[in-house]
Amino acid sequence: MPAARPARIPGQRDGADDVVAAGTTVDHLTETYRAHYRSLLGLAALLLDDTASCEDVVQEAFIRVHSARKRVRDPEKTLAYLRQTVVNLSRSALRRRILGLKLLSKPMPDMASAEEGAYDQLERDSLIKAMKGLQRRQREVLVLRYFADMTEAQVAETLGISLGSVKAYGSRGIAALRLAMEASA
Repeated sequence: MPAARPARIPGQRDGADDVVAAGTTVDHLTETYRAHYRSLLGLAALLLDDTASCEDVVQEAFIRVHSARKRVRDPEKTLAYLRQTVVNLSRSALRRRILGLKLLSKPMPDMASAEEGAYDQLERDSLIKAMKGLQRRQREVLVLRYFADMTEAQVAETLGISLGSVKAYGSRGIAALRLAMEASA
C-alpha cells in the first residue's frame, strides 16, 4: 500500500514549505491580540457607548485582519491596521444605530381607553339630544358661539340679529341645556 501524501494546498508551490509567507503571521496576530486587545477595546469605548458593542467591534477587527493578513506585508503595521479597522467599524455601528432610530415608527399618541371612549360617546349623544330640544335660535347661537368659536359680534352679524339678542339666546340656551343634561344623567 503506497504511503499517503499530504494534501497539496492550493497556491502552494512544490518546495515552498521552507519559505515564510509574506505578511502578518497567525502567531504575530495572536501576540498582537494578547498585547493590545484592551487598548483597542478602550479605543472602541471612546467611540461607542456600550461594552458589548465595543467587544463586537474589536473582535470583528481581529477577524478582518486575520482574513487580510497576507495583504499586511509589514507586521509592524498590524496594530495600525487594527486601530483603523476599529475606528471604521465603530463609525459603521453608529451609522446603523442612527438609521435605526430614524426608521423607528413614531409612538402612538395617548389614546383613551375603550371605556372612556364609550362614556364620551354617551355624553356626546346626550348633548346632541339636548341641543335638539332647544329653540332654533338658541341652538344656532350656541353652535356658532361655542362650536364654530365665533365672537358674539360675529354671531350677531351672521344671524342678522342684535348683540343683545345673541346674549339673551345664549344665556337661555345654556340654562336649558344644563337642565336637559342634568335630567338625562
